[in-house]
Amino acid sequence: MAVNLSKGQRVSLDKSVTMARIGLGWDVNRYDGGQDFDLDACVFLLGANGKVIRDEDFVFYNNLNARDGAVVHSGDNRTGDGEGDDETIFIDFSKVPAEVEKIAVTVTIFDADQKHQNFGQVSNSYVRVSKVDSPDDQGGEEVLRFDLVEEFSIETALVVCEIYRYNGDWKFNAVAAGYQGGLEALCRAYGVNV
Repeated sequence: MAVNLSKGQRVSLDKSVTMARIGLGWDVNRYDGGQDFDLDACVFLLGANGKVIRDEDFVFYNNLNARDGAVVHSGDNRTGDGEGDDETIFIDFSKVPAEVEKIAVTVTIFDADQKHQNFGQVSNSYVRVSKVDSPDDQGGEEVLRFDLVEEFSIETALVVCEIYRYNGDWKFNAVAAGYQGGLEALCRAYGVNV
């Protein structure tokens, strides 16, 4: 049975979780203004200084694979239609480079400023971690779930969660921190050259 987390909670990942599928999902409120919402999941592999070590440590819709295949993005879902996860990220913890201390999982709204969109118009957002046996395993056993219940009225980027090393183990931190400035703001904060 999956552990349900609240904002700010930290929990250790079971040592048996060597590969994980991170599923992110959301719905758009009915009063969205009529334009399509294109939400994008992104991952930043961070060193001890909280910055990417290389630009390829930024995984998103234009770079679906981190170095060594440690993180693989499922690709861009431009509408979020349908049930279940809207975008997924696969992590093979055995391939995460030793100098990577934290994996930040984020979601941004593409062209949010031009479309006058923000996370206040998005609901039922969640992140879940499933233990899987291979990159092709679309199911797996859900071990953690974090439902984002906080209202974000002006934010266009969210740090949803962080998975980080602590004394040789991987831990999960339910962050839910909102930012203005979209993907560009997150890239600058995490040291990606934009």
